[in-house]
Amino acid sequence: MFSVGLLAWLSNDQGLMMTLSHNWLLGIAVVSAIIFCETGLVVLPFLPGDSLLFATGAFLGVSGISPVVAILLISLAAITGDSINFMIGRSRFGQLLLTRGWVKKHHLAKTRDFFDRYGGPTVTVGRFVPIVRTVAPFMAGLSGMDSRRFATYNVVGAVVWCTVLILAGVWLGKVPWVKDHLSWVSIGIVLVSILPVLGHLIAKPKPIEI
Repeated sequence: MFSVGLLAWLSNDQGLMMTLSHNWLLGIAVVSAIIFCETGLVVLPFLPGDSLLFATGAFLGVSGISPVVAILLISLAAITGDSINFMIGRSRFGQLLLTRGWVKKHHLAKTRDFFDRYGGPTVTVGRFVPIVRTVAPFMAGLSGMDSRRFATYNVVGAVVWCTVLILAGVWLGKVPWVKDHLSWVSIGIVLVSILPVLGHLIAKPKPIEI
């Protein structure tokens, strides 16, 4: 339901684009808040952060506004969110989330697969994978990863993720067809972004032990 509402917000005249056009700093602040929630609250892995970053970059490209401030603020929000998520994983509250079933078992399984494949760099690599980018810092804290090691992967991942997607939006936003159909492009990106989430919701999760 939240993703559907967010999709409507992005494509509506009073959505993200309208907010950015009236006050781009306020729009950046709203995007930063959403990115913070997606990365900082392990129970909200379904927020389409990729599409928000791209749509923000596209608007900045169309408007001729430098993306530097957006990259800095949103990266800071992503770093702070992951740090809080990591601390939640290390706390007793993290164990409570698991025992109460607030963190989906198949989300944990997917993230564990990434940790088995990439190890610690999952915190960085997982930034580009929906669900994993939300659950990875929680799992890192839960597994007792060294805080300094986590901080390095966290900062690198956040900066690379935000920079790549925002600059991709800036570049494509200057393409005439994209500029003339920006709202439709934004809708398409949102849909592509939430497809993996929908796939996980539809697929029958494999039973695992926690």
